[in-house]
Amino acid sequence: MNKKTNTEKQQIVVVGGGFGGIKAALELSHNEEFEVTLISDKLDFRYNPTLYHTATGGLFRQSAIPLSEILEGGNINFINDKLVKLDRTTKSIELESEKILAYDKLVLALGVITNYFGIEGLSKYSYGIKSPEEVKRFKAHLHELLQDEGKPDINYIIVGGGPSGVELAGALPTYMRQIMKRHGIKNRRINVKLIEAAPRILPNSAEKVSVAAAKRLKKLGIQVMVHKMVQGMDEDSLMVSSKDIPSHTVVWTAGTSNNPFFKDNDFNLSERGKVTVDEHLIAEEDIYVVGDNANTPYSGLAQTAVYDGHYVTHDIEAKYYGNEGDAYKPKFPATVVPIGYGWAAFEYGKLRLTGWTGWMIREAADWVGYHDLEPWWKASQQWATEFGAEEECEICATKK
Repeated sequence: MNKKTNTEKQQIVVVGGGFGGIKAALELSHNEEFEVTLISDKLDFRYNPTLYHTATGGLFRQSAIPLSEILEGGNINFINDKLVKLDRTTKSIELESEKILAYDKLVLALGVITNYFGIEGLSKYSYGIKSPEEVKRFKAHLHELLQDEGKPDINYIIVGGGPSGVELAGALPTYMRQIMKRHGIKNRRINVKLIEAAPRILPNSAEKVSVAAAKRLKKLGIQVMVHKMVQGMDEDSLMVSSKDIPSHTVVWTAGTSNNPFFKDNDFNLSERGKVTVDEHLIAEEDIYVVGDNANTPYSGLAQTAVYDGHYVTHDIEAKYYGNEGDAYKPKFPATVVPIGYGWAAFEYGKLRLTGWTGWMIREAADWVGYHDLEPWWKASQQWATEFGAEEECEICATKK
């Protein structure tokens, strides 16, 4: 390659501490011609695929890895701050702290936010499992309800039949039985309902996979309700297709929207609110948008974000050395959805596996997910956290 003549290092600024942002920053930092700055408003990396497990008794460490650990020894400037404004004229960004950073190349991997679709009461009364903070609030509620009422809720309702909702639904009954036993509550029925607006759960999967998943959930005692619309919520119930379902425990996993930064800063957005990018994931001159934020075929999946971060690194390097770089080719992802212990639905193209085989594939996939961002020995240690348990409830902590 013909190295571009340059007296100063290229200033590469990556914003976002998720899969895409960290992958891009780590790989870009290997080039000594680049000075890489990673900005995140969080101090840890959230491994979203295991948040459902953390919400049902698993270790918080399984889903939250300190960024200092991932970035240890790397040539990356880390800034714990929030992006608020873009100045295209000066090629700079402004952070919440009012700090200004100039860039030669900017990579935006900001993630998404929860979308309640304007449904009354959801933001106030429902719970979520999209972050460790949401998980802590949800778990505290489960335990407090048992302590205050001496019995489980009438219904535990999960809204959203995508992977997150299905995974949580599959794990919740077993977890509730465990903690009820620790609270001295016996012989109480656990009513878990999974609500999906589409005609079937896992609507983006093959119908065969959806059918197998629904059968598994029913075997675990979960009531699957499809083609149902949530219309509102108050402190005592959820309105679903004109019927009130009593509950104080509703978990919303159904909707997300693109980060508002892009709309606020006048990016070109698609009909679904994602940023329009070209065949090099470039949204505008010297600005890349990756992962959940980009309007690409498989955005929204962790595998896609990692792949995007890897691709962007090579494209930035190619252009630095005066080359065009290869066009982005979307990579078809595999999906693995665990439903209760020892069972998962795996799908890759026409290959579909369910049961214990799918579960083992998911175990391997989690190790690969950690290894995408950490050396094998750290990834192995992180993967092993899956076998631990953690409770903040004093009653449960003393009766394990």
